[in-house]
Amino acid sequence: MVTELGEFLRSRRAAISPEQAGLVSYGARRVPGLRREELAQLAGVSPTYYTRLEQSDQHQASDAVLDALARALRLSDGEREHLHRLARPAGRVSTPRCARPRPSALMVMHTMPSPALILDHTNDVVAWNRLGHLLLGHTVPYELPATEERPNLARMLFLEPGGTALYADPDEAMRTMIGFLRYSSGLYPDDQRLSRLVGELAQRSDAFAQVWAEHPVADCGFGVKRFRHPLVGRLELTYEVMRLPESSLRMVVYTAEPGSATHDGLELLARS
Repeated sequence: MVTELGEFLRSRRAAISPEQAGLVSYGARRVPGLRREELAQLAGVSPTYYTRLEQSDQHQASDAVLDALARALRLSDGEREHLHRLARPAGRVSTPRCARPRPSALMVMHTMPSPALILDHTNDVVAWNRLGHLLLGHTVPYELPATEERPNLARMLFLEPGGTALYADPDEAMRTMIGFLRYSSGLYPDDQRLSRLVGELAQRSDAFAQVWAEHPVADCGFGVKRFRHPLVGRLELTYEVMRLPESSLRMVVYTAEPGSATHDGLELLARS
């Protein structure tokens, strides 16, 4: 029986070599990565126990065992959280608390001197300020987030003609986007809107389907985004995410180092 937990564990086993895990590899390997018995050894459990964990949805893995597996697989913090959620499906939230952003949150976003936008758990754009629109949505009307046809950053990236052209490293952008959707699907496993989005992207984009099958997971709470903007050229922006209380919404704010070429580029973009 194939389970989501089993698929995730297999994908992580395939992504780490015995040498990376501190083991000595003997003999030819038919598949990349760690064997089940090797991961079981590293985590301090029996191969039979680990195989049952990977192949069955009837398991009682303790937090200690899950943490041991996470250490052996060198999971990131986001991947570790995802592992625990997959192993505890009864404790997951079926659907997100969908809420409109409070007027005060919108006021904060619109007073930001930097690009800012509010996203939901599917990466639908709920709102953006003018500079956020110019950065990420200059090809669509500014008013679109206020309609029933909200722009979705994943659809824009994978399905729109030239959607990847906005990013200096399209492969990194695609992997990050898919990593967040995987993270979100772990939070909200029964959300139909998210499931429909993933299904649509997998059917219409071979690139999405290929990377989705690799099970990348990323919370995307902060980081760096590199753009190749058609109006102002290359931009390297840091971003921070602020979770809005009592909802599944988050505000993303992009900033540039004062005096940098990117800062000058943003000022030029603001005058567009």
